Amino acid sequence: MSEGLTRDEAWKLLTEYNQDHFHLKHALTVEGVMRYFAEELGYGEEKDFWGVVGLLHDLDFEQFPEQHCIKSQEIMRERGLDEKLIHATASHGYALTVDIKPEHEMEKVLYAVDELTGLIGAVAIMRPSKSVSDLEVKSVRKKYKNAKFAAGCSREVIQRGADMLGWELNDLIDRTILAMRSCEDVYENL
Repeated sequence: MSEGLTRDEAWKLLTEYNQDHFHLKHALTVEGVMRYFAEELGYGEEKDFWGVVGLLHDLDFEQFPEQHCIKSQEIMRERGLDEKLIHATASHGYALTVDIKPEHEMEKVLYAVDELTGLIGAVAIMRPSKSVSDLEVKSVRKKYKNAKFAAGCSREVIQRGADMLGWELNDLIDRTILAMRSCEDVYENL
């Protein structure tokens, strides 16, 4: 299935290193967004792999924040996981914690949406609906411009990700909102 790792095995690995509700919700969100983009961008046959990459991208963040995208490589190699998975997950730390550049379109998507899903999620919970179902790009852009809002979500990384993909920022935001809508219910019972 996913380069030798099933989704259930990936979840088991993730929860071995992550117990915080926020981190698990983020992992599930990015997994769903990655699966959505796999379909949308013509990689439907690889959507399970894209999903596992999204699920495991922050494997080491909760326990090893100072070694983010470094420790995860070590953990995955110790378990004999595929180098394609290791490269893909580590590449979202490019120019932050590692020099592993996103190469495949999937890696560029992960790089672009990781921080953006956090920002969009923060905007959504401020709304009466607390949902992305009625969220519009203009609402996200308004908060995007306020550097103090969701300050942990790097606007520089989001823009760099859009540039890597060759997408306008508004297009990236719009497509990511749609992707998040497609999987919004997956973590309600977390």
